[in-house]
Amino acid sequence: MSQHNKPLAGIKVVEFTHMVMGPTAGVILGDLGADVIKIEPLQGDNTRNLKGSGGGYFAMYNRNKSSLCIDLKAEDGIATAKDIIARSDIMIENFRPGAMDKLGLDYDTLSQSHPGLIYCSLKGFLSGPYEHRTALDEVTQMMGGLAYMTGLPDKPMRAGSSVIDITGGMFGVIGILAALQERHNSGQGKQVTGSLFETTAFMVGQHIAQQGVLGEEPPPMSVRRSAWSVYDIFTSKDGEQVFVGVVSDSLWQRFCAEFELSEFVANPQMERNNDRVKQREIIIPHIQSLFSELDKDQLMARLDNAGVPFAPINKPIDLIDDPHMLQGGGLLDVTVNNGESIKLPGLPLEFNGEKTSLHKDLPAPGQGAREHLATLGISPQRIEELISAGVIIAH
Repeated sequence: MSQHNKPLAGIKVVEFTHMVMGPTAGVILGDLGADVIKIEPLQGDNTRNLKGSGGGYFAMYNRNKSSLCIDLKAEDGIATAKDIIARSDIMIENFRPGAMDKLGLDYDTLSQSHPGLIYCSLKGFLSGPYEHRTALDEVTQMMGGLAYMTGLPDKPMRAGSSVIDITGGMFGVIGILAALQERHNSGQGKQVTGSLFETTAFMVGQHIAQQGVLGEEPPPMSVRRSAWSVYDIFTSKDGEQVFVGVVSDSLWQRFCAEFELSEFVANPQMERNNDRVKQREIIIPHIQSLFSELDKDQLMARLDNAGVPFAPINKPIDLIDDPHMLQGGGLLDVTVNNGESIKLPGLPLEFNGEKTSLHKDLPAPGQGAREHLATLGISPQRIEELISAGVIIAH
């Protein structure tokens, strides 16, 4: 899908973001075809240089963007930022509460001269007693009960991805697109605010509802009481692990037929799922014994034949060799800051059978800025003046 044929082609986005939540919103809009420019400090976004678990943040969430480095401590720097915003449709920011206000880049100030602006703030908390706090993904996973549900009893554990940052950014995009649709009708923009804490609350809502429906507190998922008779990880003959979920009575029939479990089919106490759950102490050891005679590929082929949900237990890096991801076009070749190319997941959407694509590789600091500023109508002379004065870095 070419950039010009993408749903958001022609929409101008300026983002003042770092880390994960803000850049996630920006990369989604960029993948969908919007023209996105990332505003960075003169030394570049510090996220570029993170190590450890943050080492992949910049590479994953900043493709399909241009970069412009601005000195926001300089009067001309602030004036330039305001000029870019005034020529853009959407602004995204995810800095601590009050940071944009001090710069005069808050919604109330900007919307006076640009009433059509859609201004998305991504924060730790929405309105309420906590709104002044700075939060992190892990902070709200702990506060919201997600870490409790993920870990072992008395040992809360964050999920194995920045799931709240990412979904928080996704909710931000939902709000942006809703405001964009409203602007089509009214001509007016809107401030959209998303947050980590309320995103976490939404994510664990099923467990709150579960307690309300069943009248008992749900235990962590690591020690959950299975709702299905077969919903477990099994070990194959070659020592590999495969997850199998038999989540309906019809799947049970197909599963038993494939693996010749006639004794289970004939047992009236195993006819319905809720009855089978009571027989798990019989069912699970029998299945494990059966699966231990098959290697992983044989086992998965038979599970696939039965139409039963299953999954090998993979590491994230295994996905770059996954035949479905490769042949389906789900991976993008992105050049990271060491000059190496790595395959990274694209947006998990298709439009008329086509996936989104990479039209801009990761930008170096200031890369793509001249072209983007020109499309906004900022003159080459003005760009050269700002570069010469050391106010911006643009290439």
